[in-house]
Amino acid sequence: MNIRLARVEDLMGMQAANLENLPENYLMKFWIYHSCAWPQLSYVAEDEKGRIVGYVLAKIDEEDNAEEVHGHVNSISVLRSHRRLGLAKKLMLLSQEAMSSIYKARYVSLHVRKSNNAAIALYKDTLGFDVAGVEKKYYGDGEDALKMRLDLESSTTSVSKSSRP
Repeated sequence: MNIRLARVEDLMGMQAANLENLPENYLMKFWIYHSCAWPQLSYVAEDEKGRIVGYVLAKIDEEDNAEEVHGHVNSISVLRSHRRLGLAKKLMLLSQEAMSSIYKARYVSLHVRKSNNAAIALYKDTLGFDVAGVEKKYYGDGEDALKMRLDLESSTTSVSKSSRP
């Protein structure tokens, strides 16, 4: 298993993993924009054949009125055949570390379906995220989202402290 920064040539594989696992899908221009705007924040996991089996797609929020620089995870996915190997944790930690060290982000946010108990456990129990609120009918099918946040400055979880998958 190899985990590395995502490259433009990985976008089709990342999109394929997204389409296979998640109901929220993005146009290719969305993937390209992230790859060009924040090339240091998105990572892929590839199997021994070089096939993309997981990814994290992230950005730095650029709100004009924002008092603090912060990162946001748009999407993370690991193929079912490669789950329970620690890949999602490692992908998240690498992205979070880049947000903090490169962009000096103070925190990272993300949205997760209220029904996605496995992802909520990863974010809360493994990575230390807190629930910051609920966004009603956030998803296209009307499901609510938990808005989650992790303070990067006080986070006790880091790539260097974590076990390698």
